Amino acid sequence: MAMKRIFPLIILLITLSLLGIIVLQISWFRDMIELRQGQLSDRAEEAGTEVAIELSNSASSVPFMKVPRRQNLSLLPNDYAIGLGRPLLSQHFSSFEIKEKLKKAFDEKGLKDVNFEFAITSNASSYNIEMQSENFLKEVDDTSHNKRVLVAIVPPESNSLIEPREPFENLILVIPDLRAQVWESMIWMIIGAVVFTLIIITAFGVTVQALLRQKKLSEIKTDFINNMTHEFKTPLATISLAVDALRNEKVMSKPDKMQYFSGIIKEENKRMNKHVETILQAALLDKQELKLDMNKVHLHPLVQSALNNYRLQIEDRQGKVIVQLDAANDEIIADEAHFTNMISNLLDNAIKYSKENLVLKVSTCNHGKNVQLKIQDNGIGMNKETVKRVFEKFYRAHTGNIHNVKGFGLGMSYVKTVIDVHKGHIKVESTLGKGTCFTVEVPVAENAK
Repeated sequence: MAMKRIFPLIILLITLSLLGIIVLQISWFRDMIELRQGQLSDRAEEAGTEVAIELSNSASSVPFMKVPRRQNLSLLPNDYAIGLGRPLLSQHFSSFEIKEKLKKAFDEKGLKDVNFEFAITSNASSYNIEMQSENFLKEVDDTSHNKRVLVAIVPPESNSLIEPREPFENLILVIPDLRAQVWESMIWMIIGAVVFTLIIITAFGVTVQALLRQKKLSEIKTDFINNMTHEFKTPLATISLAVDALRNEKVMSKPDKMQYFSGIIKEENKRMNKHVETILQAALLDKQELKLDMNKVHLHPLVQSALNNYRLQIEDRQGKVIVQLDAANDEIIADEAHFTNMISNLLDNAIKYSKENLVLKVSTCNHGKNVQLKIQDNGIGMNKETVKRVFEKFYRAHTGNIHNVKGFGLGMSYVKTVIDVHKGHIKVESTLGKGTCFTVEVPVAENAK
């Protein structure tokens, strides 16, 4: 009862924890993206400023003086400049040189992998462009996705003796797809977070599966103990009654009665021994200590031997057996005892789950390099779920209104193991209410390795 209450609580708590971690990670990444965008913009502006100062210092320039136009001085043009002027940056540097300077500045600021475009203008508002990078015009107007940085190129203070310093040119930096570039710079961090989150989710899934398996094993163990108790309690009670009867003076005086009750004790003893053997076989299979004595044997005698052991049960049910052993080559390499037990388990299964008027069909034939054994009944059949799980250890099919079906759910598991170690395979076909057919195939002796 406690497990039923605790299990949903564990699932709920772990699920809430996972959802909380995922939500926090998304929120953290959102804030991180905004922060990184701001950092990238600031560093790009710092790099641009450093390059602007370097360009201004490197360009040769001398002071000059402007003379305004006078109305009565027609010989002079408008704003005629007297003196020498500073050459344009486009006359002093090539586009490639400026790009290399920007790359170097970006590298020093930790922006090595950041793409950018640039232009030098003499008038920032009207974009009187002196020089530009290849894709500048394509990217400059997309302000919704791209980041634009304007840096004034101011003449050095030592050269501004006559008039206040004013920008004579401007450096415009454009960082295309700023958000995408930030995401790209964080890709390994994001991949790491996703991978570790998936690992946690996987661990959660494995834990849930383990808990479900443990719950299932606990239920199976309980069923097994109940079945085992019932299976041993019934023959023990019968033996006890038979012993009491044998002590009766009236029975002791009649040899036929003595023989009858001693026969009951013998049969019940065999039945108990069979149950013990089944449990021991399951234990050996668990430890993988199943010892096989592999030899060349003929399949047909093994089938006949197994059928002979069930003749009385079939007759008691007023059943009929149709035997068609048509395999031309029935020689296989097998452990005679285990292979016979495997056939017996299939026959026992067919008889246990039969209805009235049992008809059992046992046939063999050669199928390619294998010999094929079919055991078909007209019993209650199985649904799809049971067909999938019929070879699971301790699994027992739900029998509906049939309550006299006994066993531990080990027979079919044993069958599958024996067939596997004989390098064969088994197929199940079943229809509810119509019956089941088990088809076993194993290599003939000349093809077995």
